[in-house]
Amino acid sequence: MSLAFKSRHFASDIILLCMRWYCRYALSYRDLEEMMAELGLSVDHTTIYR
Repeated sequence: MSLAFKSRHFASDIILLCMRWYCRYALSYRDLEEMMAELGLSVDHTTIYR
């Protein structure tokens, strides 16, 4: 699994969490950006998009 996220800035579990929420709850990237900020992570919505 770690090879799929090689050279990414965030840990694979953070990436998977964002994608799980994005697909399951039909959230926008900006919604996810706000949710990650509430968890103490500074993530731009364009980073999640990529």
